[in-house]
Amino acid sequence: MIQVQDKIISLDVFEKHFVCDLNACKGACCVEGDSGAPLLKEEEKILDEIYEKVKPYMRDEGIIEIENQGIAVYDADGDLTTPLINDKECAFVTFENGITKCTIEKAYLDGKTDFKKPISCHLFPIRIKEYRDFDALNYEEIKICEPACKCGSELEVPAYAFLKEPLIRKYGEDWYKELLDVAKTISQ
Repeated sequence: MIQVQDKIISLDVFEKHFVCDLNACKGACCVEGDSGAPLLKEEEKILDEIYEKVKPYMRDEGIIEIENQGIAVYDADGDLTTPLINDKECAFVTFENGITKCTIEKAYLDGKTDFKKPISCHLFPIRIKEYRDFDALNYEEIKICEPACKCGSELEVPAYAFLKEPLIRKYGEDWYKELLDVAKTISQ
């Protein structure tokens, strides 16, 4: 584990290679798993505020689930998440040419909202566990991301570099610069 300010970071974040390969995985991270996308409490509020702007991008099944369950739900572990369709896929997904796409992000890219997507989605495969005095950043290695690991290895892109934008979104430019300094030290 490495510490940058009050963040504890798994060495895997520096050592593992990762570049999403949507043509290979088809966005499986949005449709596989036991729960929806983890949400922060403030993200639940944001999703509630922008829902009408995102709704035109959504499939009917997703709209029905949100109208039945709400914009966010608590999963079996007590974590706040997006609702699921058929206990499988995130209510906010749509499909384009067989590839899963995020309707929240589609609305963002079309300039309808300034919220890109939940930070847990943006940071994946890094998962953050918030504690009272620090955040722990861990690399989550799962089978569906094997194509991303292969692509990242071929391109020699470590996870922290691929996730530059969401890491800066979460912790800021100064923190990310410190992370880069640590990465240089580790690689020497």
